[in-house]
Amino acid sequence: MGTTKTEIFTAQQNQMAQMAKALGHPARIAIVQYLLKQDTCICGDLVLEIGLAQPTISQHLKALKNAGLIKGNIEGTSTCYCLDYEKWDVMKSLLSPLLNLETDNKTDCC
Repeated sequence: MGTTKTEIFTAQQNQMAQMAKALGHPARIAIVQYLLKQDTCICGDLVLEIGLAQPTISQHLKALKNAGLIKGNIEGTSTCYCLDYEKWDVMKSLLSPLLNLETDNKTDCC
């Protein structure tokens, strides 16, 4: 497998890519949407809400947590997850300029 050469890109480009990659699965989008509605939840809540197995949900939570988009607190035998709103705001501020680029005067290239 080739190297990604992340060192040739800016820290901002690398951060944007890491966050976008974490959101690159529909289950992770569903998890984020659920957390936005509920503020916090236990992994078991997500299993019931989304309908995936607990180990699968845990892997998706791990990816979101590694990207810094969510955080978790251990409460007894369960982990309670919530969005990291500070990181969420960072992601929005990084991606907004890219997503808001004007395409009005662009023509199809193909």
